[in-house]
Amino acid sequence: MSLVDSERRVLSGMRPSGRLHLGHYHGVLKNWIKLQHTYECFFCIVDWHALTTDYTAAGQLADNVMDMAIDWLAAGVSPSSATLFIQSQVPEHAELHLLLSMICPLSWLERVPSYKEQQELPHGRDLSTFGFLGYPLLQAADILVYRAGVVPVGSDQLAHIEFAREVARRFNHLYGREPGFEEKAEMAILKLGKKTATLYNKLRKAFQQEGDVEALETARALLKDQQTITLGDKERLFGYLEGGGKVLLPEPQPLLSEAPKILGLDGSKMSKSHNNSIFLHDSAVEVEEKIKRMPTDPARGHRTDPGDPANCPVWPLHQLYSSEPTRTWVEQGCKSGGIGCLECKGPVIEAVQQELIPLQARAADYQESPDLVRGILAEGAERARAEARETLTEVRLALGLNYR
Repeated sequence: MSLVDSERRVLSGMRPSGRLHLGHYHGVLKNWIKLQHTYECFFCIVDWHALTTDYTAAGQLADNVMDMAIDWLAAGVSPSSATLFIQSQVPEHAELHLLLSMICPLSWLERVPSYKEQQELPHGRDLSTFGFLGYPLLQAADILVYRAGVVPVGSDQLAHIEFAREVARRFNHLYGREPGFEEKAEMAILKLGKKTATLYNKLRKAFQQEGDVEALETARALLKDQQTITLGDKERLFGYLEGGGKVLLPEPQPLLSEAPKILGLDGSKMSKSHNNSIFLHDSAVEVEEKIKRMPTDPARGHRTDPGDPANCPVWPLHQLYSSEPTRTWVEQGCKSGGIGCLECKGPVIEAVQQELIPLQARAADYQESPDLVRGILAEGAERARAEARETLTEVRLALGLNYR
């Protein structure tokens, strides 16, 4: 596995905490479906992460994992285009988590924003555990064990990706200094050819002596295109650029999702815990009942009262599901009091129902073939383990844990 490959490799995961809803579908899965055709994707059901907050509900975990896998497949995540697997079936995640814990300062974990935020929420769960404190490091291990260079996230997860970058940076600083590194790097430069070697040295000097970040990016791009040197030499030259050692664990970069924010039935974030979700398995009747119950602009106490779509939780669903003519009809009818709120909701109800029909049909097929789903996850775990083993081999060697 090379540093260059890492830039085309994606790792993303989801906690199996119950049935998926429209927020998951539009906020995550649709993005995955696009990414699987342009990147090498690893999609992980992170069951260990589920235990960091819901260890008392372990009895539901197996069913939740199966439900999640079926929803992924029904949504269009393809085992022929991506690697789908369960976190706990790849024990290398746990080993790398353990090894990284030896070098991770306690203060780094305590300052992760979600640590104190989650503890202060009134959810009735005891989160004063080692597992919950260390889950950002486990998340970092999930990414770094595949040397994934790209992680699709929302803006609320940026702190976690930066944490993973800091962990990788610290590991590379401590253990990337292989014996004779500078000599090996200088020899690798000569293999680039006279013209390319001269340009590499010029760009390296510009970054290290003048802090020219553009020169650093240009040098990285230059190395990407080199076919005349080995992967090991390429990694050395990437590390040599910044004055460090060999890059053992590439630093992941966030890929901010452009997916729309899906609000729940009450206008707040759609979440199972908020009891405000439309689930992918909801029947047509359930969808209709839920959307009909949605609150609307409080200014519309009577059907003829004018309102403002911007103040109505139904409007974001129109922006997601309705055509431009329908949105214009809604906006004009709402502001003039010309249509009632039930009329306004009609097109959204129909659109959501129609979207879920094929998804639910595919889910039903997978539910009738649980062995097929288990086989997909098992094959994915084998592919994932093969990649994770390569990383652990280098990590153990760097740590001196090579006794054979």
